[in-house]
Amino acid sequence: MVLSERILARDNLITVLKRVEANRGAPGIDGISTDQLRDYIRTHWSSIRAQLLEGTYRLAPVRRVEIPKPGGGTRQLGIPTVMDRLIQQAILQELTPIFDPDFSPHSFGFRPGRSAHDAVRQAQRYI
Repeated sequence: MVLSERILARDNLITVLKRVEANRGAPGIDGISTDQLRDYIRTHWSSIRAQLLEGTYRLAPVRRVEIPKPGGGTRQLGIPTVMDRLIQQAILQELTPIFDPDFSPHSFGFRPGRSAHDAVRQAQRYI
């Protein structure tokens, strides 16, 4: 099966949909919430899938919000649409098993089961 077919396979998408719904999160610029995502997919999936397969799908701009920092001030946070989060997660679920085994065991950034705290503990062991 071609990678794009695996990414867009029903089983993968159902798993991804449940994960995106469970993560909740604020709506993106389109205002669609995770509670509305299933209905949105039912209405728009055939055209979104076609765009993905044709290579014409474009991620929506992220919604920018400022969140307070503990020490004062704010930082910018970008919130993608829930549909874009679904697509990104579907791709991630298929690519991670392919590429993660080849990453360095010393790499901790944005890896499943690894955190910044794990990196600090590893550095302490080296010291």
